[in-house]
Amino acid sequence: MPLEQITEDQARQEAEAIRPQLIKWGKEYYEQDSPSVQDAEYDQVYDRLTKLEEKYPGIVTADSPTQRVGGSTDSELNKVEHPIPMLSLGDVFSKEELAEFINRLQKEYPNDTEFNCELKIDGLSIALRYEAGKLVQASTRGNGHIGEDITKNALTIKSIPQTLTRPIDIEVRGECYMGKEEFLKLNERRQNDGKSTFANPRNAAAGSLRQLDAQVTADRHLSTFMYNVADYDDLQATTQSGLLQELKELGFTVNENSVVAHNMDEINQYIDKYQERRNDLAYGIDGIVIKTNSLALQMEIGHTVKVPKWAIAYKFPPEIAKVKILDIEWTVGRTGVVTPTAIMDKAKLAGTTVSRASLHNPDYIEKKDIRIGDTVILYKAGDIIPEVERFLPELRPADSKPYQIPTDCPSCGAKLVHLDDEVALRCINPKCPAQLSEQVTHFASRNAMDIDGLGPKLVAQLFDRKLIDDVASLYKLNHDELIELDKFGEKSADNLLKALDDSRSNSLERLLFGLGIRHVGGKAARVIAEHFGNIQNIMKATSEEIAAIDSIGGIIADSVETYFSDPNSQELINELIAVGVNTEFKSTNPVVAEETFFTGKRVVLTGKLIEMTRGTAAKWLEAHGAEVTGSVSKKTDLVIAGEAAGSKLAKAEKLNIPVWNEQKFKTEMEK
Repeated sequence: MPLEQITEDQARQEAEAIRPQLIKWGKEYYEQDSPSVQDAEYDQVYDRLTKLEEKYPGIVTADSPTQRVGGSTDSELNKVEHPIPMLSLGDVFSKEELAEFINRLQKEYPNDTEFNCELKIDGLSIALRYEAGKLVQASTRGNGHIGEDITKNALTIKSIPQTLTRPIDIEVRGECYMGKEEFLKLNERRQNDGKSTFANPRNAAAGSLRQLDAQVTADRHLSTFMYNVADYDDLQATTQSGLLQELKELGFTVNENSVVAHNMDEINQYIDKYQERRNDLAYGIDGIVIKTNSLALQMEIGHTVKVPKWAIAYKFPPEIAKVKILDIEWTVGRTGVVTPTAIMDKAKLAGTTVSRASLHNPDYIEKKDIRIGDTVILYKAGDIIPEVERFLPELRPADSKPYQIPTDCPSCGAKLVHLDDEVALRCINPKCPAQLSEQVTHFASRNAMDIDGLGPKLVAQLFDRKLIDDVASLYKLNHDELIELDKFGEKSADNLLKALDDSRSNSLERLLFGLGIRHVGGKAARVIAEHFGNIQNIMKATSEEIAAIDSIGGIIADSVETYFSDPNSQELINELIAVGVNTEFKSTNPVVAEETFFTGKRVVLTGKLIEMTRGTAAKWLEAHGAEVTGSVSKKTDLVIAGEAAGSKLAKAEKLNIPVWNEQKFKTEMEK
């Protein structure tokens, strides 16, 4: 019903219906980092509630979403109080509404008409508190009054300075975000791991920043743009544009695309420019923020309990397309995850022509009830990935039937499995053509069978020449076949054949890890191999028997049982036995008769070793009492650096950790 015609009772009834939905959507967005609707749909409903409550203030309730800033803080992270509240911004969705806001400010404050226009970064609001120029605390906005302590996680973000260029006390506020490229990489990793993907970069950033394990945050390569401070006592800036420059001088990363505008025409030019260019940016934006440029005037204008009255966010209209789903195609990824893709009519969306959209996994299809023949609303999640938002029921054909999820692998025909801990369907056939190249590369890797010289390019060439069709066939390669390969001479052939022959005698845990069984890493492989002694015992073991081993949980146990219950896996093991690959556990870490220099030391290997592989070096070190780790920390006792050593060497030097070259290590080995 039009707002002008609605009565107070009707407004109250509508508001009561709207609030629970907004609260549910807000919880998904702010707390679970998993929204079920687009921002535009949430904004539209929220805007309607705001207007109802503005017309009839008597219907406002204390728990209304309009009375809250951001979300709650129900995570396990410690809580942080914001003495100066972190406010959210008011939104407008049309240039007419924006013009009303600008005209009102210009009318009330005619002597100061400058505005700073900034990009509205699609991320998570954070606060960074410094004392004497040192970072002492980082927190999320939370509900505006209480946030979450994310200090450990913030220390892993390169764009957050730990020490400022001046020893001042200050709280700086801004946005933490995930770049588009990192977002794509993260979702690809999660999809390969059978996990649900993030809906957009904003939720990926929020989920990454609010981790209990700071290493997870570090691995996701977040970034920041800072644009505000809690107070200005120790700063020289008198304008918002000047503040951004001063923040940059202090060591913060600020967005360089802001401009000072003096009227609505200039503001509109800025909006049009970045609405057109938003798809070309390396990060997501969902609008433009317009702020009164004078900091003194900002203080004078003030704020409501929720939003500053001197700033407004203009939200870009959603870019959507209406398309028909012609088919659903399933493809097998390198880890066996089988992913559905919608094949559609071509449509222009966010500056590109699209005809395909990922449907992620079976749960996604069933939850949204997507069917072939449906007409759907398509949008780009974070301006990157084409996503199906919903189907249009009024356009669904009368004879439409629910889509049947496949049960067989589209590549090899093997039965697909839906493991308990995953949302994805997975093909676990070790001979599936779609997975073989990646599996062979993993099988040959240093921590698996350690077949020196057998890298991805060579593996691809072996498959192209039809010289191998699984990992067992590697051991049937001969000299005459190998010397016919591109850039492969007599010596290369001899070295590879020797490396293959040497790998036959590896201990069982290397084979077990090399098989690429879901969730079975190097440590789990060793524990299982040592417990059961040989591959035959593992193949006969039940999930319960495997899970009973210390440090091996139910997820790993189920995965091992599922793998070895498959006839294709059993056939592969028999083939490996036939070509002479060892399937017995050998102790590769014997008790050292007497203490050595390396006993009890934590050692990191980095760079390329010339006279031995890093795998060989690691075995020797472990046999002589050392603990070989993959990362440099304050607990590291020694770093052994080969050629082209990179960040690990740099970190060791920074921490004053002893560094040996290969020659010094070899000298110690020969003592």
